Amino acid sequence: MDFIVKSGNPEKQRTACLIIAVSQPRKLSRAGERIDKASNGLLSTIIRRGDMDGRSGQTLLLHNVPGSLADRVLLVGYGKDKSMNEQAFIKTIETMSTALKNSGASEAHTYLTDIPVKGRNILWKVRATVMQMNNSHYHFDALKSEKSEKGKVLRKLIMNVPGRRDLATGEESILQAVAISAGISMARDLGNLPSNICTPTYIAKQARLLAKGQKLLKVDVLEEADMRKLKMGSLLSVSAGSRQPAKLITLEYKGGKPKDQPVVLVGKGVTFDTGGISIKPGAAMDEMKFDMCGAASVIGTINAVMTMNLPINVVGIIPTTENMPDGLATKPGDIVTSMSGQTIEILNTDAEGRLILCDALSYAEKFKPRFVIDIATLTGACIIALGKIPSAVLGNHQPLVKDLIQSGKQIEDKLWELPLWDEYQEQLNSNFADMANIGGRDAGTITAACFLSRFTKKYKWAHLDIAGTAWKSGDAKGATGRPVPLLCQFIINQVQGRRGQ
Repeated sequence: MDFIVKSGNPEKQRTACLIIAVSQPRKLSRAGERIDKASNGLLSTIIRRGDMDGRSGQTLLLHNVPGSLADRVLLVGYGKDKSMNEQAFIKTIETMSTALKNSGASEAHTYLTDIPVKGRNILWKVRATVMQMNNSHYHFDALKSEKSEKGKVLRKLIMNVPGRRDLATGEESILQAVAISAGISMARDLGNLPSNICTPTYIAKQARLLAKGQKLLKVDVLEEADMRKLKMGSLLSVSAGSRQPAKLITLEYKGGKPKDQPVVLVGKGVTFDTGGISIKPGAAMDEMKFDMCGAASVIGTINAVMTMNLPINVVGIIPTTENMPDGLATKPGDIVTSMSGQTIEILNTDAEGRLILCDALSYAEKFKPRFVIDIATLTGACIIALGKIPSAVLGNHQPLVKDLIQSGKQIEDKLWELPLWDEYQEQLNSNFADMANIGGRDAGTITAACFLSRFTKKYKWAHLDIAGTAWKSGDAKGATGRPVPLLCQFIINQVQGRRGQ
C-alpha cells in the first residue's frame, strides 16, 4: 500500500473515499463541518436523526454527497474527546481499515488526523496510522493451497496534515512507519512458520538473504564445532537432543562510524521447545514454534534499521536450536560449563532459553557494546505476573531500562519493569555447581533474569521477557512482531540523542 501526506480542504479532494471523524455526542470534526457546509447540512441532518452518534467503532458509508468531489464519504466514530488516547486512536484507525476493506475503494483520503490525541502531534498520528493499516492488512497464508480471496484492495491512503510545513516531516514519519512495519511483518512471518520449515538452518539462511547485496550488513554463522572451540557448553547442552544443528548467527549493521560502540540485540531462537526431558504437556504445544520470536524480532529490527539507513552500529546475535528429548539429550541434574567458565546445574531442561542466551551474552562482550538488550520468550511466569499487554523489562543499568520504557510509550509497545534485587539471586544456589538454572516457583521471571545477569557484568544490559506479547492464541493465533516497534524506536532515539518526545 502506498501512503502519502497532503494538505488541503476536504471538499476539494477528488478521491474514491473521504474519511471524516465524528465524536460523541454527535459532533463533526473540522473537516466534517466543511463537508457539512458544502453539502447544505447533509451530515448534520444524518447525525441529528441518529444514523451516526460518534460512538467508538461506529461507521457509516455515504455515496454521492453533494458538494464533495469524493465518490464516497466514510464517517468514523471515535467516542468522546476526553477519552481519546493512543490506544483509542489506534482502535479508530483499525475501525477505518475494516470499513475500507468492505467499501470497494482502491484509494482513500483520511482526515482522522484531525482527531486530538493528548500529548501527540500530527507526526505521531501519521506514523500510527501507517503502522496500524499495515498491521490490519497483514495475513499469513503462504502454506495454504488456496489463498484467501481478495476483493478490491486499498492501494493508496492519503493522510491529511494541517499545513504545507508539515509535509516534509510527515513524509519522514511515513518512511519510518513503512520500515518498522516491514520489520514487524518479517518477524511475524518467521514466527508463524512451522518448526519443520523454520529450523536453525532456515533462520541462518534468512539472515544471509537479508545481507545479500547490502554493503552495511555482514552476517556470520557459527556451527556447533565453532561453539565447541569457544566452550559454549551451555548452549550446546540444549541442542544435544536435536538432529537439527544449532547455529549462532551474528548480523552486524555498520551504519555508524567504525569506532562507535554498537547497540547489541540478542534474540532467543528456540525453533521448537518440547521442554526436552522435562517435557511439556501436550495441550497447545504447537505454540512452542513461537519460542524463536526473540530471534525473529532481532532480524525484523535489523531489517527496519537498514531500510531507514540509520547512522548507527547495531549487532544482532541469535543463538538458535531446537529443544528435543533424545537419548543424547541433557538430563535434569546434569552440570555444564558455560563460555564464561561458570558451571550450571540443569535442574529443568525446559528452562533452556537462559542456557542458550547466557553463552550468547558472553559472546556479546567481543563487540564492546554500548548496550546489550536480550529479547526472549523466556518464562510463563511473566504471563502470570503481567498478562499479555506489556513485556517485562529488567536490567543492570537504570538509565537503559528507563529509555526502553519511554521508547515503548512513544510507539505503543509497552514495557513494565520488574525488580532485579540481589535477594532473588539466592534462589539460584546449587549444592553442586556455581548456580542452578531455575530458582523455584516464586518470582520465576525475576530469577530467570537473575541467572542472565551473572553473564552481563561487563556491560550495560537489559532483558525483555516477551512470553506474553510475542504471539496470540485462539482464533487470532499468530505472531505479533513485538517488540520490533519498541526496539526500532529505541534505536531511533539513540540516533537522535534524545529520550522520548
